[in-house]
Formats: sequence, C-alpha cells, structure tokens
Amino acid sequence: MLRSPCRRRRTREDRERRRVVDRPRRFLQNPRSKERPVASYRRIEVKPIAGALGAEIAGVDLGNMDDGAFEEIAAAWLEHLVVFFRRQTITPEQQIAFAKRFGEIHHHPFMKGMDEHPEILEIIKEEGDTRAFGEVWHTDQMFNPKPAKATILFAKETPDAGGDTLFANMYLAYEALSDPMKELLEGVKTWNVGDRQTLSRNGAIGPPREGRYAGNEKMAAKVREPGDLQTECAHPLVRTHPETGRKALYISNHTQTLEGFRRAEARPILDFLMIHAVQPEFTCRFRWEVGSLAIWDNRCTQHRALNDYPGKRRRMHRITIAGDAPF
Repeated sequence: MLRSPCRRRRTREDRERRRVVDRPRRFLQNPRSKERPVASYRRIEVKPIAGALGAEIAGVDLGNMDDGAFEEIAAAWLEHLVVFFRRQTITPEQQIAFAKRFGEIHHHPFMKGMDEHPEILEIIKEEGDTRAFGEVWHTDQMFNPKPAKATILFAKETPDAGGDTLFANMYLAYEALSDPMKELLEGVKTWNVGDRQTLSRNGAIGPPREGRYAGNEKMAAKVREPGDLQTECAHPLVRTHPETGRKALYISNHTQTLEGFRRAEARPILDFLMIHAVQPEFTCRFRWEVGSLAIWDNRCTQHRALNDYPGKRRRMHRITIAGDAPF
C-alpha cells in the first residue's frame, strides 16, 4: 500500500506539530479565511492588494521604528504572507538591523554577498543582460535542511515598466486540493536540489554552475562553490507552519522527485502540483519602485521575478532570514 511507509514517517512529524507555538490570537488571523476575523492595527496602515495574499503597509519608517510598530508589522506579515512598503530610504545598515528583528541572517551557499555588507546579496540585471535572477517559481533555500524563513528585498534601481514579482499562497494551494489528493500527499517527502546540474525534475541535466548566469555578468561573478554546505535534502510535501499551525503545500522548482516513488510515478504528480500551486487565484503581483521593500514568508509562499524589461537596469538588495527544519 502506498501510505504505509508514509505513516511510519509521521510519528516524529506529529510530535513536532504539537510543538507549534501558541501565539497571541492576532498573530494567527488571516483575512483569506472566513473562520478568522481580520486583525486590527493601531501603529500601521495595512491595505490588502489581492484576494489571495499580499498587503501594502504605510505609516512607518523602517529605519526608525519602535518595538510596537515592529510587532504589528510581524503580525501583518503572518496574516498576509507577504507585505510591501513604499518610499523607504533605509541604508544597508538599517536594512540589516531590520532583518535581524526577524531572526538570524542566512548567507546564500552559491552566491557571494556584497564586500562591504556580506549579509546583503545585491541582485543586478544590466541593460544588456538576457537572464534575471529568480525568474522561475520557487521558495528560497528549499534545498537547505533548514530553509529560509523570510526574505527581505529592497529596490535600489528599477525599470520604468516591467520587473514585477509574482507571489503565490501555498496555504490556498493545499486547501484547494481534493480530500483524496490530500490523503495521497500526507507524509510524502520531496527531494530538493540547489545545484540543478546534479538532477532535474524533467529528467534533463541543468547548465553547469559557472554558466548558469552566462547572460548576466554581474551575477555570474558572484557564483561560488558551497564547500561542505548541504545543498540537497528531503522535506515534507505538506508542511505545517510553525507559527500559524496551518498546512501548506511545500514545493518549488528546487523539487526534483518524491522519496520512495519511481521517477515515472513522481513526475506527473509534481507536474500537476507545480501548475496547480501557481494558478492566478492563488497569486498577487507587486510593481516595484525605487524605495519599495517586500518581506515574504518562504514557509507558505512561492515567488517569481518577471524578466520582461530588456534593455533596462534593475538593482535590488536582498537579505534572507534563516529558518527551521520543516515538519
């Protein structure tokens, strides 16, 4: 039977689920769910931008805020999965300080940070570049045994049109599945790979690491060897959010196969889930301007950068927050 090995793997995971932190009620509220009332905010203004996820926050300077304002930002982030700010003028030092409020900063295993601020990965696409960083659907650092909790992206230079980022709600992606499909996926684990030269979900070998950004010289220059860092690992296909307790589909383009399945069995399941997870009803789209900043929750979202601005420059400062092992 298919589910027998899955059930054996669930014992430890069930124990972990019982450790979900009992957060204050407003940290668990979600405007996308009719069962939970919308949270109220006194220090910030929160305006949803789509039905599935995403909200713009106004009335706060991220470079100069107190603990009360940050507490409300953190609550809005959990509620809306990704939050956006406009007209911010923070320095790299202030962005780093803001990021540390969310947790320990994670350093990318394949990409070097800025010389003067190694916590920040500067993402650049020049006018003549043909490739963009992160232009496929993914969740950050899924190939890490402890994937990223959050990502903070700050716009330094933007094209006058194009270069938007799409986000998808993986809570909704899971909840929209049929009960038989949920039963099939329960307890199943994925195998996730950071170096696509090693293995690819569609059976093709990916480009060599040194040639992955052949169309983007600035990003190619940042590529480094991960050394002893682990960049392949298994994760539950359905994970439980450690702060909200909600289940989410946990899959991205880093996902190569399903543990215990033959390749021919895993491929149609993965192909279906990848298409299902990012259908328009589960998504929002953000238009960047200089001074815009986004924070997204990698534990329950996917995102994708659009490469639709040929001949124009885009420069962003990214910080990733370390997370815990999914359960």
